[in-house]
Amino acid sequence: MKRVIAIVRPEKLEPLKEALFAAEVSGMTISQVSGCGSQHGWTEYFRGAEVLLNMVPKVKFEVVVPDERVDALVAVIQETARTGSVGDGKIFISPVEEVIRIRTGESGEDAV
Repeated sequence: MKRVIAIVRPEKLEPLKEALFAAEVSGMTISQVSGCGSQHGWTEYFRGAEVLLNMVPKVKFEVVVPDERVDALVAVIQETARTGSVGDGKIFISPVEEVIRIRTGESGEDAV
């Protein structure tokens, strides 16, 4: 199993959520996050002083899927979240050693 984390633009929340459900993802965790990367934020003025706002709001999607579904899932995320501009986000893929459903005690892919 793999955990796929996608950090995307806030305006991509609903389209990506719908695309993941259409791709039959059984569940996901979504968090409002902020960070910086190539965008480096922007400059605003507060009480006459210039302020660099380098923490950009983003949305983080976390999904755990069987290994054979990773490539298809990544393609869905890229297709849905890409605008072609700096700040589209990143996708991180990491192995998941074990999953246990607390309610039933199921483990492995059955728990996903």
